[in-house]
Amino acid sequence: MKGSKKGMNVNAVTTWVRRQPPKMKVILGLVAAVAALVFLRLIVDDHDNLFVAAEAVHALGISVLIYKLIKEKTCAGLSLKSQELTAMFLAVRLYCSFVMEYDIHTLLDSATLVTTLWVIYMMRFKLKSSYMDDKDNFALYYVVIPCALLSLAIHPSTAHNIVNRVCWAFCVYLEAVSVLPQLRVMQNTKIVEPFTAHYVFALGVARFLSCAHWILQMLDTRGRLLTALGYGLWPSMVLLSELIQTFILADFCYFYVKSIVGGQPVLRLPSGV
Repeated sequence: MKGSKKGMNVNAVTTWVRRQPPKMKVILGLVAAVAALVFLRLIVDDHDNLFVAAEAVHALGISVLIYKLIKEKTCAGLSLKSQELTAMFLAVRLYCSFVMEYDIHTLLDSATLVTTLWVIYMMRFKLKSSYMDDKDNFALYYVVIPCALLSLAIHPSTAHNIVNRVCWAFCVYLEAVSVLPQLRVMQNTKIVEPFTAHYVFALGVARFLSCAHWILQMLDTRGRLLTALGYGLWPSMVLLSELIQTFILADFCYFYVKSIVGGQPVLRLPSGV
């Protein structure tokens, strides 16, 4: 009885939220985000741990993806183009890490790139018959070209070589939109099987934690973190990129949580999502 009442309450709340006009949904989303940030600031002493948590959640998402490919032997519902964009920005970021600031994140990115290349190999060759080529119809030049042009115009103002600074900006911008082809696939199919949903939700949580890390660090340093990244528009663009990544996945995460709470193993996205 308690479980059914809880489910009814959740459904009532989600139905009420869905009926709200777009502006109210944005306001509710911002309120929820601020509440989450306040909560994280209260319970996490060292906000650098949020970045580590983001990396851990991302790794968990990739593990779910690998399990899907090995166990179920299908890549249905996955976007090859999103994986290729991920491999692209990781490769550029690794180059920048080696020539600019080699640290522990370089090793983490190396592991992520290797697993991403393995996923691409599986989708292109081993599991090609299950790949939904007709659903994965997002044109990559819609994001690659704008990111390249933007990186030429706005990039770090540090003492590094101009090529390295432009490359660093490019990987930041490309990472922010790399999930768009995956969202297009899910929009086209409207039905998202569990493992794919878990993977994309993990990306959403990782993006939020990373964004929270930047925001809280900026508050802790009273804005000094932004000036440490350089001058001009670049510091603001770094923060904006983090916010864009979180915003892009926010809608999907909402329906994912609603589906899990409602006990639905398969996520069904409504029209317009």
